[in-house]
Amino acid sequence: MDPETRKLPFDYPQDALDRKARSEAILAAEGVPFMWWLYPITMKEVKMRSQEEVAYRALSTMIVAVKGEGLKQEILESVVKNYGLKDHFSPKETRFIEDPNPTQFDRLQFSWRYEAGWVLLWALGFVEKLERPDKMCDVPMAARFVSQRTTKQFLADSKLRQAEEIVQGADLILRYNWAVRNARLSQQPPPAGLDPGVVQERHHAFDWLIGFFDTGWDDVNTST
Repeated sequence: MDPETRKLPFDYPQDALDRKARSEAILAAEGVPFMWWLYPITMKEVKMRSQEEVAYRALSTMIVAVKGEGLKQEILESVVKNYGLKDHFSPKETRFIEDPNPTQFDRLQFSWRYEAGWVLLWALGFVEKLERPDKMCDVPMAARFVSQRTTKQFLADSKLRQAEEIVQGADLILRYNWAVRNARLSQQPPPAGLDPGVVQERHHAFDWLIGFFDTGWDDVNTST
């Protein structure tokens, strides 16, 4: 279809269309395919999380990932107590945290949460820039952001980014996720070297950050 004749099925605010265009320009420059009709994210759909909520979610996510990597249960329980996180885990996380002998499958799945945690740390200003999702995050650095602070210090040092910057990131990862899923359905390798696991975890974190469909952490739906 000629670009001049393309028309989305609904009328969207100009800021949403501009956001979509910026994302598509990035993808085009990287050689990542995209579908022009994939919807833009509008601000009326956004219910931004508070700074405190994001900070506790980041701490909880990182602790869960550390357990997934193999942290011993007695040490984990001490960390959870010291950081005052018992009431901040999601139901699925709570079951994992309290299980002294989780399956290797569960450990692997939760260890991927470092990637979601990295986005949350970026949203809080600890990570300066999110690079393209083609490689895993700097796990030792992510761990230091948490381990070198008490909960009080972590909350005090957190500075939530502007909503527009976070929504722009959410719009971009939505389109990365489409590209990865489309490649999988077509039985093709991920385009432009994208890492599907990193893309999925980032998408999960961004959708939670903007309150997409107003779901809890366990119920975020990253389908496109």
